[in-house]
Amino acid sequence: MKEFALKTVKQLVDQALTEIETLPVELAQKLAAQGEIQLVDLRDIRELKREGKIGGAVHVPRGMLEFWIDPESPYHKPELATDKKLVFFCAAGWRSALATKTARDMGFENVAHIDGGFGAWRDVKAPIISPESS
Repeated sequence: MKEFALKTVKQLVDQALTEIETLPVELAQKLAAQGEIQLVDLRDIRELKREGKIGGAVHVPRGMLEFWIDPESPYHKPELATDKKLVFFCAAGWRSALATKTARDMGFENVAHIDGGFGAWRDVKAPIISPESS
């Protein structure tokens, strides 16, 4: 049996961060307001219902990303087939870092993620659709 060293999720995230583009939340907010990027929310539906949403973001459950982003997949979502940069975010930036790396590994070059995720977006008082009006 082949021996291998296990990696922690933190190690995977740290490795991904060396290979992907990370946008500061203020820049992501500015680019989103200008319509230059497509935000992609990777959080679980329960997180959206509990915390709210970012207007204009496409919701893609993290477990479906590879299927929904692939134009040859029977599950492909046309809203992800855009010339705009896809900018992923999750709650704090770990899932989105891994998702961005996965998209890069699949051959997508025009992708990035938001440093600090939804939490950072909320902390800079960027616009959010509140849970009760979602």
